[in-house]
Amino acid sequence: MCGIIGILGRDPVVGKLVASLKRLEYRGYDSAGVATLEGLRIECRRAEGKLRNLEEQLRHCPPAGQSGIGHTRWATHGKPTEGNAHPHATESVAVVHNGIIENFRELRAELERNGADFKSETDTEVVPHLVESYLKNGYSPQDAVQASLPRLRGAFALTFLFKGHDDLLIGACKASPLAVGHGNGEVYLGSDAIALAPLTDTITYLEDGDCAVLTRTTCVIYGTGGSVVQRETSKSVVSSLLADKANYRHFMAKEIHEQPTVAGKTLTHYLDVAAKRVAMPMALPFDFNSIQRISIIACGTASYAGHIAKYWFERLARLSVEIDVASEFRYREAPLRRGDLAIVISQSGETADTLAALRYAKDQGLHTISVVNVATSTIARESESVLPTLAGPEIGVASTKAFICQLMVLAVLAVTAGKERGKLSKIDESNLVRELIEVPRLIAAALLAEPQIEKLAHLMADARAAIYLGRGTSAPLAFEAALKLKEISYIHSEGYAAGELKHGPIALIDEAIPVVVIAPYDRVFDKTVSNMQEVAARGGKIILITDAKGASEAAVDTLVTIVLPTMVATFAPMVYAIPVQLLAYHTAVARGADVDQPRNLAKSVTVE
Repeated sequence: MCGIIGILGRDPVVGKLVASLKRLEYRGYDSAGVATLEGLRIECRRAEGKLRNLEEQLRHCPPAGQSGIGHTRWATHGKPTEGNAHPHATESVAVVHNGIIENFRELRAELERNGADFKSETDTEVVPHLVESYLKNGYSPQDAVQASLPRLRGAFALTFLFKGHDDLLIGACKASPLAVGHGNGEVYLGSDAIALAPLTDTITYLEDGDCAVLTRTTCVIYGTGGSVVQRETSKSVVSSLLADKANYRHFMAKEIHEQPTVAGKTLTHYLDVAAKRVAMPMALPFDFNSIQRISIIACGTASYAGHIAKYWFERLARLSVEIDVASEFRYREAPLRRGDLAIVISQSGETADTLAALRYAKDQGLHTISVVNVATSTIARESESVLPTLAGPEIGVASTKAFICQLMVLAVLAVTAGKERGKLSKIDESNLVRELIEVPRLIAAALLAEPQIEKLAHLMADARAAIYLGRGTSAPLAFEAALKLKEISYIHSEGYAAGELKHGPIALIDEAIPVVVIAPYDRVFDKTVSNMQEVAARGGKIILITDAKGASEAAVDTLVTIVLPTMVATFAPMVYAIPVQLLAYHTAVARGADVDQPRNLAKSVTVE
């Protein structure tokens, strides 16, 4: 979730360090810092809050070193203060760290007994002190790092800078991503290709347990056993001009409006549009007829995409589906049948809990498919099959276009499974593909409701809480809608399956709490109307999101009715997601919240 950059350059590197850190702001952070080598001295500059605070420090007295490391921190151990910001340094070594050192307390106690003087509350600070202890015993920097790594328990990506070694950068990773960037007489380390994009497009991704020893002209990678290993070098397709809001006020707004385009791009990757049939770009290494159960595993918004896909797989392919949040999946030791299928969903492809769940599923003998937006990510590399979402880089912390593209991929996969299992005829397939082809146009039509939604948001902004209701595939969309509102506007909100209203949540209904009902005119519409009547009878303020027929048939007074284009209900969540995204966005703007970087959140959660 934090951002790392390291540079061995030919000129002063502080400007490049800060520029790369700016490209990592989308991950979410609460402090930032850099360290450079100034002759025989390590020079650290750190600041609480946004990068502009660090830039202000550097403007008054910019360091001139040609070797440096930088970091944006998302607090785990210790408050988000300047003292807890990275880099952390001793006299001889500076380090930046993504992840968590789980055994830092015992290491810290041991190091303090031996005279180490700790300045922060963080788990990270044990790392430079541990390495320093080996340096004092005569170890070389490389040997000191390699002696220290086995003693660290947890997940980490680490980058080291050493006093007196201007042509040396060492990186190591375990269950947290790190990449080497190769330049002309320069070399780089970064937590992802986005950070490295302005510097180079030639990338080597380190694998779990790797340690890379870099100079300006060499890159030697050691595997878990300490032997030299070869890792593939590839060309990154990430644009160096990525972080551009165009004419939008926020990245989130831009990404919401990109959804017709990215949905269409994803569609054409998985469909033969002319023939109106599914056309997977690769053969899957199993037959859906051999699958008895699918486990869908994800976190946050991605998990709600999985909940919607459960309806599709069960209805279209008659396949049993179980949904797990990744943070619980491996710990409950679920009995899994060898040869079944696990589908893991992650925008970044680096989500720590989802990666651990993927590895657990593989160990249990399951086939694995990853639905990811970063095809070079760790989850993608470790999956048996990869289905990229093709949403393009998503900078806003709250996922929008990645969610829509996840749904698109999962819908195509469900149709594929239904066809392969003989549950869908060729006519069924053609009809479903025709419905999918319509989705980008319908999303564009749904965006036309934005002025009405923006006006509504000013009323929503004063609410102390909100409730979202839906049935069928609209139920998990209600969960996602509530998450969107709470994560960027900080209004407490909950999503419920509408039929559950009378089993407890109805106690919350009063005239001060808006109730957003997601209800396309479908086979359960009348049931949803009954729940709306229960809300109305208790003075609840109803915001109805439906289509023209639903609006005419509802027969319930609403505060606002948002009318979306008429469509077949099967894939409605991909269109009905638009107004709930816009409502969350404009409510957050009306409340003056930091939409793209909401407090306490991170884009890529690389720690448990």
